[in-house]
Amino acid sequence: MELEVRHLRALCAIADTGSLHKAARQLGMTQPSLTTQLRRIENSLGAELFSRGRTGCRPTPLGHSLLSRARPLVADMAALVTEARAAAARADGPGLRVGSTASRALPGWLRGIRRRLPGTDVGLRMDVSANALLRTVAAGQLDVAFVHEVEGSPLRVPDGLRGRVLVAREPQFISMARDHPAAAGPVVDLADLADDHWMVDPTVDGEWDGLRRVLGAAGIDPPLLHADYHTAAALVVLGEAVAPCQPTSGPREDMAIRPLRGDPLAVRLLLFARPGAPLDILYAELAAAYREVALRAAPYREWLRGQGAAPGAFVGPGLMTA
Repeated sequence: MELEVRHLRALCAIADTGSLHKAARQLGMTQPSLTTQLRRIENSLGAELFSRGRTGCRPTPLGHSLLSRARPLVADMAALVTEARAAAARADGPGLRVGSTASRALPGWLRGIRRRLPGTDVGLRMDVSANALLRTVAAGQLDVAFVHEVEGSPLRVPDGLRGRVLVAREPQFISMARDHPAAAGPVVDLADLADDHWMVDPTVDGEWDGLRRVLGAAGIDPPLLHADYHTAAALVVLGEAVAPCQPTSGPREDMAIRPLRGDPLAVRLLLFARPGAPLDILYAELAAAYREVALRAAPYREWLRGQGAAPGAFVGPGLMTA
């Protein structure tokens, strides 16, 4: 039996829902059919991918490893289908090809673009690699890219692109289990996490190097795990790891998100466009969308207040004013 995208999609659904019943409902199939499919997948690999118990299905170590490779493939296939359908349905009107690394500001940004540029067909390409997106813009395959630059790891920006700084220094917060001892306070010291496993996605440009520098400067050397952040979230909830996260991350009942004392981890948020793209409009809509998600996230909102940046209008690189 050869693994197909539908098999990987099923594995991701089981991991995300933690339940064969819920995953089957999400996939539009019966639970017995999904159970049979999972058994065939595991038989073909020669090992269990999930442990079953009263509390549901949890990925085994092999399952976590497989999921870290499967999720990007499933996401790429979904993007391919979306782009193909958009291309097939595209009218003669103008098109705008948008690229982005992960951000909660993205939905609001796309909505704002469509409002400001009515009749424009907007396509989207997601990638964990900011450098890959910038190369794609330079090659003329994207019109604009919203990217994150890890502090201390400059991006390789191709010649000819126009750029704007959205946020000069966005602090990276830490996600941990709700009952983690460090979650009892409003701010977390790196030393309080010295014995935790840290999860990092090595495919994100600069992420691994940036985290290693910060931990080394703090004089701690915790065990590090490599996986995508979807897998990281599952481990964080179980108390098996902690992980850096964007301060705009939404609230979860099973997870605590806290700022790190001194804000040692940070990124710069940048927007790059090819010549001819409506950069000013795209930047204005992105700024508005980012402001909305920043002020909606309670930990980030409190952090901004603590910096003397009361909630209000986003006015430029790294600034929030009342």
